[in-house]
Formats: sequence, C-alpha cells, structure tokens
Amino acid sequence: MTKREGGCIVIADEEDKKLQNELVALIEKHSGEDGTHSTPIPDLQLIRASKPSEPIHSVHEPALCLVAQGTKLVLLAQENYLYDPSSYLVVSLQLPVTGQVIEASPERPYLCLRLNVDPGRIFDLVSRSDPPIVKPSGSRRALYVNRVDRELLEAVVRLARLLDRPRDIPVLAPLFTQEILFRILQAEQGQSLAQFARIGSHAERIAKAVRLIERDYDKPLSIAELAAAVHMSPSSLHHRFKEITAMSPLQYQKQVRLQTARRLLLSEAAEAADAGFRVGYESPTQFSREYARMFGLPPIRDAKRLRESLGLAAD
Repeated sequence: MTKREGGCIVIADEEDKKLQNELVALIEKHSGEDGTHSTPIPDLQLIRASKPSEPIHSVHEPALCLVAQGTKLVLLAQENYLYDPSSYLVVSLQLPVTGQVIEASPERPYLCLRLNVDPGRIFDLVSRSDPPIVKPSGSRRALYVNRVDRELLEAVVRLARLLDRPRDIPVLAPLFTQEILFRILQAEQGQSLAQFARIGSHAERIAKAVRLIERDYDKPLSIAELAAAVHMSPSSLHHRFKEITAMSPLQYQKQVRLQTARRLLLSEAAEAADAGFRVGYESPTQFSREYARMFGLPPIRDAKRLRESLGLAAD
C-alpha cells in the first residue's frame, strides 16, 4: 500500500498509486476551493485546504476520514493522532477534539474524504454477520488511526466515482457505503467501532452517557445520577468513560461547555461573563481561567483574534 520514507509518502504498488491519484483528482474536481463541501452522496463530505491550519476545536461526530493528500493531526485529550494517505481516522462516538492540517500547499492541497458513520448501519452489519466480522482488539478508544489497505481504497474510490455519475447515487451509494463500513469493521481495531452496536454493553452505556452530557452540558453534572441513568456504578462509569473517550465525564462536559461558549462569543458577540453563564459557569473568573487554559487567550481577546483571522467585521 503506502508508506513513509524520509518524511515523504511513497506508494508501494502501481495499482495503489493509480487509485490514490484518482481519488486526489476526484476530490480536487468536486471540492474546487478550500473548505468543507457537501456532496450529492448522503453523509459524504470533501475537505480541501491549501495551507496548514490553526488548531480547530470541535465535537467530532462518528465518521471515517480518509486523506488523499496532505497530513492532519488530531488531539484527543492528551493523545495525538497523525494521519495521511497511508492511514485513515475513525471516530466512533461524539468526541471533543482539536484538529490541525499540518501538511498542505497551493500546489499540493490537503484533500480529505469524510464519510459520516450511521450507528444503525454498524448495528445492522454486526448483528447479521455470522461468523462475526470483527477481529478482537484490546483498545476501546472511540478514536483510532489505522492503515489503508487495497480493499478499502478500492471501495472508497468506487464511492467517489459516483460524484461523476449522479444518477447512479440512489442505488449504488448505499451499497458502496456498506462495503466501506464492512472493510473498516474487518480491519485491525474494528472492534473499537463495533462495540457501540452491542445493546447493553459498557460502550453502549457510555454512548448514552455522552448523549446525556451533551444534552444537559449547561447544568451541574452529578456522577451518581449519570451513573444511575445508564445503569452503571459511579466507579465503573468513570473507568469505562475514560477508557473510551480518554477523559472523565467532567472533563468531557468542560470541553463541550468551552467550545459552545467560544461559538457564542464568535457568532453572537456575547460578553464573556454572559457566554460563561449560558454554558453553566457561575464564576466569571473560573470561566475566563479555564477558557484561556484551553484556547490560549482570555475569551474576549480570543474572539477578537478569531474574527480577524476569519475576516469578520467587529461589531
């Protein structure tokens, strides 16, 4: 497939190289300019960047991200995940992450295909597979990087080709999407995605806990009440939550709160104290301190810098 030598991507096989080049051409053709672009294929987005980016904070939805050109770094809590054309990223649960394009230029832009993962499709594939299609894996982390193989690359290119044949999309896109999900479930670490499809499993309960935290992020978080809601003990909830998300429930809530406050500051030009109060902080001082620790600047200065970098007029 592909490998790195001396910091460069080397295509190890001519057929792989041909597929990789075709994917680059398709993404370039159907994206056209920098940004994230929806496509006529449900759940498929194309991402293009002609220069390295600043760190971008977001709550990443479940998805497969496959880079055709360039390199990206994703941070989950204190963990770093680097991926490029030799690898792909899978996010199997909503997670607060920081992403940064670190290799891109006008001549060789960063090009990425993102396919949102529908948990219902994963459940269907796992539940009707006999024998099981998923290999045992020691890792439970809901985010991982794995190596691209020929079968997955072929399936992804088949899906991308449909962008040139829009009339075929309603019939063929669901089939090709199912094959892609099948391939990543079969691959090493596929267990990290499949675990959420097992009703009553620890992972399924943690997914429910994540949904409850996101729904009520602006309210005080009681670990005892959250544990009871997902039928776990507080100690088991804490252990399993950190095993899957790389952070505690309180750390998860804090990241969601601060990212939401940042959006309020940017989109509504809210006052710092008001933004902090709206996301659940009672102390403006604590809000400002934790905000600066996460984003590098106090709230108002950070919002001003973001507006300037995005070319937005100040109110």
